Amino acid sequence: MQRILSTELAGHVDETVTIAGWIHRRRLLKSVAFLIVRDAAGLSQVVVTDPATREQLEQLTEESVVEVTALVTANEQAPRGVELTAPVVKELSRVAVQLPFELHRPTLNAGLPAQLDHAALALRHPSRVANLRIAAAAAKGFRAALEAQRFVEIHTPKIVESATESGANVFKLDYFGRPGYLAQSPQFYKQLMVGVFERVFEVGPVFRAEPSDTARHLAQYTSLDAEMGFITDHRDVMAALTLTLKGMLGEIGILEDAVRSEIPAVHFSEALRIAGAPEDEPDLAPAHERALGEWALREHGSEFLFVTGYPMRKRPFYTHPDPADPTWSNGFDLLFRGLEIVTGGQRLHRYEDYVAALQRHGQPLEPYAGYLDGFRYGMPPHGGWAIGLERFVARLTGVANVRETTAFPRDLHRIAP
Repeated sequence: MQRILSTELAGHVDETVTIAGWIHRRRLLKSVAFLIVRDAAGLSQVVVTDPATREQLEQLTEESVVEVTALVTANEQAPRGVELTAPVVKELSRVAVQLPFELHRPTLNAGLPAQLDHAALALRHPSRVANLRIAAAAAKGFRAALEAQRFVEIHTPKIVESATESGANVFKLDYFGRPGYLAQSPQFYKQLMVGVFERVFEVGPVFRAEPSDTARHLAQYTSLDAEMGFITDHRDVMAALTLTLKGMLGEIGILEDAVRSEIPAVHFSEALRIAGAPEDEPDLAPAHERALGEWALREHGSEFLFVTGYPMRKRPFYTHPDPADPTWSNGFDLLFRGLEIVTGGQRLHRYEDYVAALQRHGQPLEPYAGYLDGFRYGMPPHGGWAIGLERFVARLTGVANVRETTAFPRDLHRIAP
């Protein structure tokens, strides 16, 4: 007899079926016992009246794994209107230790450090499962939306030869006796792949050795990257990102209508004024981002806001300047509910511009040789963006810490489990 999931039971009323999963909860009443079995799809209620089966149930503990063969019986009071009766319970794996916390309660009654220490158990709680499913749906929607726009998925190295993007904020490793580094992003590779496919994207890990011990930073996170060629400027990139966000939210099933056909945008100089920041501020602080989020919701009814034209001195060397005023960039950030979740913009695409930009930054050309070669051979005007998946999901679900949106977070203090 083939096992079925809890969500399929309603289609098998008056049939004998087999389910399997974890004991979510036992309720041992005087004349009857209820066994709640959890599988990947949800919960099933098993009614136990047979004394021998009840005795067996009394010996099992929560989170033990069981297989149950029983009759599917209609009951409006039961989950999804059905329950399992006259069960035969087979033990598959017994839990012989005391659980550090209970999973059957609506809220996980353990602090985040305890959850992370016992991740194998905590991740089974429905609230944690829901966050991980949302992250999976976001990545699925990202892929589907970009493929619909003619993007091709690529896979780039996560071990690189030189720490070229921001110096000290990289993890150094021994690569067969010579230094190597964990990649901070696929930026250089995805740009080069524009010369192959014109439009590319990647879903993969990136590594930041920043000593930031905050609720919004991780040392390893999942980056949703895209790069596209033959653009006019950064506004083409913003339009493609807008379509992608609509696809992601549609796949998740949350805030499907929150992304308009055109997300409101303000220039960085105007953003400083709105946020009440000094005119010479080089970047937006978290408090400024929050103020801008409130302004966008109040003035435009939008939970999203583009901030464009960041100062060139705060953008990477490969950023294309604004032709009208080279002190500003053709770059942007996207704020969601007052938090930056996306960074993007137009890139330089001519070899001589890269040489000049690196010289202005006081950087030697040699570490960038493989990257620069791509621009010797002809590259179209292009640009792209990167979304931090964990930060996006945290903002979407309202959880306070990005560590609640990934299974096994890595941060300043944690490298296990």
